[in-house]
Amino acid sequence: MLKPFILVFVILMLASCTAGDALFTQDNPAGFWYGLWHGVISVITLVIHLFNEKVLVYEVNNVGGWYDFGFLLGVICIWGGSSHVNCKSTEKK
Repeated sequence: MLKPFILVFVILMLASCTAGDALFTQDNPAGFWYGLWHGVISVITLVIHLFNEKVLVYEVNNVGGWYDFGFLLGVICIWGGSSHVNCKSTEKK
């Protein structure tokens, strides 16, 4: 019974740290670590963005390449890159 409440709490906590926050400006852009975090929560942010246009998936006020690298690394960590392509068991029956 407690598990659904924990799940909702975790989703709300993740959504509170999404891209497009007023925290980042041209003078204070998002860096590598925020890019990594935004990449990790990108799936949840995308779903929220479908219903709320104020929530962005990608932070536009960023430092450039380092934010992009962190974002890409975060997405790869969640989706697994291409590591699932060759997951056949070598065990024979």
